[in-house]
Order: sequence, then C-alpha cells, then structure tokens
Amino acid sequence: MGLKMNDIIPHILTAHRGPFYELEKHILDNRVKIEAWFREAWLQYPPILTSSVDLRNSGFKISPVDTNLFPAGFNNLNPEFYPLCIQAAQSILYELYPHCLRILIIPENHTRNPHYYQSVATLANIVQNAGYEVKIGSMLAHDSPIEIKFDSAESIYLHPLQKKDNTLVCGDFVPCLILLNNDLSEGIPEILQDISQPIEPPARLGWSHRSKAHHFMLYKEICKEFSDLIGIDMWHIFPLFYDCGEIDFIQKDGIECMMQKTEELLNQIQLKYNEYNIEHKPFVMVKADAGTYGMAVMSIRSPEELSSLNRKQRMSMSVAKGGRSVNRVIIQEGVYTFETIGKDQHVAEPVVYMLGQHVVGGFYRVHQSRRFDENLNAPGMHFEMLAFAECCNIPDNRDNSHQHQHQFYVYSVIARLALLASCKERNSIK
Repeated sequence: MGLKMNDIIPHILTAHRGPFYELEKHILDNRVKIEAWFREAWLQYPPILTSSVDLRNSGFKISPVDTNLFPAGFNNLNPEFYPLCIQAAQSILYELYPHCLRILIIPENHTRNPHYYQSVATLANIVQNAGYEVKIGSMLAHDSPIEIKFDSAESIYLHPLQKKDNTLVCGDFVPCLILLNNDLSEGIPEILQDISQPIEPPARLGWSHRSKAHHFMLYKEICKEFSDLIGIDMWHIFPLFYDCGEIDFIQKDGIECMMQKTEELLNQIQLKYNEYNIEHKPFVMVKADAGTYGMAVMSIRSPEELSSLNRKQRMSMSVAKGGRSVNRVIIQEGVYTFETIGKDQHVAEPVVYMLGQHVVGGFYRVHQSRRFDENLNAPGMHFEMLAFAECCNIPDNRDNSHQHQHQFYVYSVIARLALLASCKERNSIK
C-alpha cells in the first residue's frame, strides 16, 4: 500500500533545516525576478520536450545530480495532476510545432519491463489527450504490431517502423513529429538518420553523444548567471566536478589520475564545508560519463578506496547500459540527501518531471537500505508519488503555513536550471 498524504510530505532532518530555509526564502523573495529571467532564457534556448531531473537536498546544498531527457517514470506521477500534464503538453507542442497533428512515440527496446511500458502508455495518453493522434513505434525487427501487457487490464501495441523516402512511417500513419523515449545509448540507428520529420528530444542528445561532464560544465555557466542574478553563492546549487579523461577499470589504466582528481575535489569540498561550518565528511561520486539507470556509479570518501577496488567492483564500474564499456567517468561532488519520507524515515531524493519548461510533477525515489551518502538509483528502490505540481507553480512566502510548497518551488527552480543547461547542450552537440 502507498503512504498516506501526511506521510509522503518530505522532511529535512532537523539539523539541516535552517540553511535550506534561508536559501528557500531567498529564492522565494526573488521569484518575480527569477521567473522573468527564465522567460528570457527560453527565448534564447527553446525548451526540450521531455526531461526529468534527479535532485539531492542536504539542507546546506541542493543540486541536480542527473538530467534525463528520455524519462521512464511517467507512471509514477500523481494521476490527480494529469490535467496539468495535458495542459503543459498542449502548450509546449503548440509552441514548438504549431502545425503538428500526428505524433509517433519511439520507446526503448525493452520487451520484459512492464513498469517501463506503463510509463510509455502514460506518456501516450497525455499526448493523445492533448489533442494529437498518437502511435507507438518500435525499432525491434517485426512485421506486425506487438501487444505488450503491463497489468491484467492494460496493454499497448508496438507498431513496426519503415523509412520511405526519408520519411518515417507506421503503415499508413505518417507522423508530423517523432517523440523519442529511447536514450540511444548504443548509437543513432540508421532508421532515425536523415529523416524529414523533427525528433524530440533530438537524437544527438542520446547517451551515445552526450557527456555528463559537458552537461555540468554548461550547468556551471547557468548557475553563475543565476547566482549573480539573485546574489547567492553558486556552490549552494552547483556540484563541483572533474572530468578525468580515459579510464580502463579492468586494466587499472587511469586510476592514478582518478585518485589525484578525487583528492583535489575532496579538498575543495572541505574548504566549502569549513566556510559554512559543515561538520560532515566530504565524499565524491564516480560515475560513467555517459549513462543512465544508476549503472557504473560508486561513492568514494578517500582516494585510497580507488586503488583498492576489487575485481567485482571494477567489473561493475566498467559496464554501462546495454553492455557498453565505460571508458570515461565524471568525478562529482557527493551531495548528501538529508530528506526522509514516511514513518520509518527512509532516505529519499526528489525527481522532478517537465514537459518543455513546465514542471508537471514528480516523485520521491526511496531506498530502505541505503544511507544519506549513497546512490539511491539501485535495486531495492521504490517511488512515492507526490502532487507537488501545483506547489511548484504557486509558492506563497507570506508565512510558513505552506512550507512544503516553498520546498517544492525550490525544486522546480533547480530542475529548470538543469533543463536550461540541456538546452544549451542541444546547441553545442552537432
């Protein structure tokens, strides 16, 4: 059973509430300036159609730690807020593609993950209810539609794709727009190359081309401008990081570079902790520079841990989604998550979903057996849906009676900053 509403409001551990509320109040006091700044930014960098952002909130710092442009958790959004999703879809689709009538969704090539297909079905329903004819295509080799059942009463059909004269079609269905929900970790397939229809998000933003280091470099630029705008220390919303170049975990090539960069980063974090009288021990996250699903991620507290990785750990870090080899990593400042949820106060982190620039809701990723300094995107996690979509849009800073609204509005601001960095990515990746 799910949690009751009183149980799913997140709580920041008491010792960390003060610093977060100071940042929260500062953002709320500047919200008119912030929203005007975002409006100008979207004119320069038009928003990407779908995205989700994983956040970590330590009280003294709130940062994005991953930005996904092909999110797979629409089924975890609160259904009470589907009308908001539909309205957002109508708004952004008309803004970006005013003459579009028919949309083809291309999902991942999973065949055994019912939860993923439930997400695809939810996305399809949102787009269809926004007033578009929708079909779901498949890049798997098959000649007729495949029925995928994801619970006892619901299913979707995956339709075979064809390319005719540089136009992607499903039988007699000729889409105006391709809505991609496949992160293309293994590269852009031939069927998606040189087609006449627009693809959203662009295929070049799949993980075969994207780099987390590049994304966070652009996020740093965004944070610098935003922090100057409202007068805050950029560190409160930006995770420090290093790109360490080529790495081979199996042969241990590049480990010394990683150790050196890890030590430098830990020292930088400690200086900021000293500046703000933070008594916790710094840590870093070592992640595959291109990847998703929480694969090839580890938490490190000292450089020596890297030199003593056993074969199982090195094997785990050397393989990403689809069996691809990991040959580059990002060393990122670890951000504690001092948010807990439920009566048992399980560790949690918010995930914010957007359609275009519109925040449409999100959920908490919860893990019962992980600590405040560990990756929660791992087997054993579960999700608690939150109806924070309206709270993101209507903050009220007159008193503390709407404290969770304030918190969720801060989430929405940080998530949109991360999205803006991805929009800059689109311009820089050819």
